[in-house]
Amino acid sequence: MTIGLGYLLPTREGVMQGRPQAAPLLDLARRAQGLGFQSLWAGDSLLARPRHDPLTLLAAVAAVAPGMQVGTAILLPVLRNPVLLAQQLATLDQISSGRLILGVGIGADNPAIRAEFVAAGVPFERRLGRTLEALRLCRALWQGEPVNWEGRWKLEGQVLGPRPFRSGGPPIWMGTSVPAGFERTGRWFDGFFPLGPDAATFASRWRAVQASAETAGRSDAVTAAIYLTVSTHDDPMEAERRLDAYLADYYAPLPVAIMRQVQACFAGPEGALEPWLAAFVTAGARHLVLRFVGDHERHLEVVADLRQRASWD
Repeated sequence: MTIGLGYLLPTREGVMQGRPQAAPLLDLARRAQGLGFQSLWAGDSLLARPRHDPLTLLAAVAAVAPGMQVGTAILLPVLRNPVLLAQQLATLDQISSGRLILGVGIGADNPAIRAEFVAAGVPFERRLGRTLEALRLCRALWQGEPVNWEGRWKLEGQVLGPRPFRSGGPPIWMGTSVPAGFERTGRWFDGFFPLGPDAATFASRWRAVQASAETAGRSDAVTAAIYLTVSTHDDPMEAERRLDAYLADYYAPLPVAIMRQVQACFAGPEGALEPWLAAFVTAGARHLVLRFVGDHERHLEVVADLRQRASWD
């Protein structure tokens, strides 16, 4: 069993610290490739959590780190016109030679994200229906055939070019934490890519996705992935302090305690990280996408060394 190991590029952290240059991010991408990571990821936000545009950045990443998978963790499709989005994603899939993974979600309900929707001119209350229709329209356009569409968007026999490198377009991994989302993921999507507080919660939710997929006749069609935040230090208390400070800055004004209830976070010595990651693999995860708290070069090396000794790979 091979476990995909992914690295979330610190696109928000650099912007927060007044260092918006892209070159350091591309250097980190190359470093992760050299250390044996399989995938490189970028988050998404317009104004709620300012950062680089993920699709533009990932095009550059795909060019400087050939052979690596690139993905969004996670994209809010509803903030974009789906016809334009379909063209952008098809182009990025071509640039990456079919190595694009599209992680998507609908957006959490908090004041900053609601304000972001207002700024983008998108109704927040209808975001689920708009997201699902937008993704269906993208998939239709990726076929390279004339599309007739009568819905929120109108198309009359129009054809998108270019088509994606991968037939049918990139796989779509859904980020969701509610039962209805688990059911939709199993029926319609290619991957399950949630947040979650711990491995036991992930395992329970993944079983629900699997049950839905089996009912839909798609038992082996859905991949399980998980997004994890990691803070290592020889002093466990210092690792915890750094994690809490990071979450406080990243998600302000949301309370750290709330974020730690909805996201799986590790804080501790390096030796304790391997069994913590292994618990998610045992729970069914086949891709681990890691976000590091500070000192990215060191964390990349720690995880690469751990990977060589891991019992789960």
